[in-house]
Parts: sequence; C-alpha cells; structure tokens
Amino acid sequence: MQIFNEKGERLYFTEEQRKALLAAAAKAPREVRSFCSVLCYTGCRISEALALTAISIDLSARVIVIESLKKRKAGIHRQVPVPPELLDTMDMVHGIREIQKKGGARLRERLWPWSRMTAWRKMQALIKAAGIPDGPHASPKGLRHGFGVTAVSKGIALNMVQKWLGHSQLTTTAIYANAVGEEEQNIASRMWT
Repeated sequence: MQIFNEKGERLYFTEEQRKALLAAAAKAPREVRSFCSVLCYTGCRISEALALTAISIDLSARVIVIESLKKRKAGIHRQVPVPPELLDTMDMVHGIREIQKKGGARLRERLWPWSRMTAWRKMQALIKAAGIPDGPHASPKGLRHGFGVTAVSKGIALNMVQKWLGHSQLTTTAIYANAVGEEEQNIASRMWT
C-alpha cells in the first residue's frame, strides 16, 4: 500500500479537501450526507459503510462499530470514535434511537440499501460538487487514505490509527507518516513547539 502512485501523485485527500467534501455533503440529500460523513470520520471502506446497521451505531459509547470486511474471516469488528454531530446526523437521518428502542428485524437492516457501485457513483458526484480536482486521490479510497494522513499529522498515535482503520500490521499504517507538503510540515511542527 502506498499514498503516492508511480508518477508521484498524491493518493489521499488533504484536510482541506475533506472539509470541502463535508461542506458539499451538507447540501446533498440526507442519506448521501450521512454516508459521506461516515466515510470521512471513520476512514472505513465503502463496503464496510454499506454493511452498517442500527446495531453498529453505539450512541452511548459515541462510536461506530465497523466489521472489517477485508479480513480473512467474518466477525472482526473495530470501534471508531466519532463526533457527537455525526451521531446526531445518523439518528436524524436513519432513526437510530427509535430502531434501537423498538428492536426487531430493523436492527439488522442496512442503513443504506445501495449497491457498492451506486455508493461509489454518489461519492464521485459529491467529490465533483465539492470542486475537488480530478486525480488519483479523488476517490473514496483517497478519502480513507486522507483519514490516515490527517490522523497522523494531528499527532494521533499510529497504534490508534491502526486500530481505527483495521490494519493487521503497524507497518501498513506507518505509510501515513510518509506524507509530504503541508501534511509533512504539520507532523514536523510538533517537534518545534
């Protein structure tokens, strides 16, 4: 895994691009807004977000529980802390509290009944609406990489980023410390203060 392609092009969203995407999502239909927000604030893959149910949203612990779908076996979950505003959005858009209160079959229904391709297209439209220039970074995977780079540049310990992204090896997570430009300056500036 790398965060630059063979041409040296960045494969991740910058923090400003992530903010622009969230601003564009605020103007999108509610389901698209909630989906984009989950990708931005958890760093999960599209397929992992699409697998979320009301059970996955732990309002009291303020986390989203994500099943790591890239593992070789099912049932491996990770908890990612998220901002209270995201939990409020999830409750407003999907009725999480009500579903959890009532219980039953709706607890296990997917929050977004889209195919992976539909979700990808919705995200591509949102990326375009946000004015994010074309390039290898302008994709949901670039958003995942952007989560990792932003976390490292903000001083989050690599083991926490590893846990949140569901990486088996710390060496995989360590690639996010290889950022350059403004992100590298942010990382280096922590030594100067």
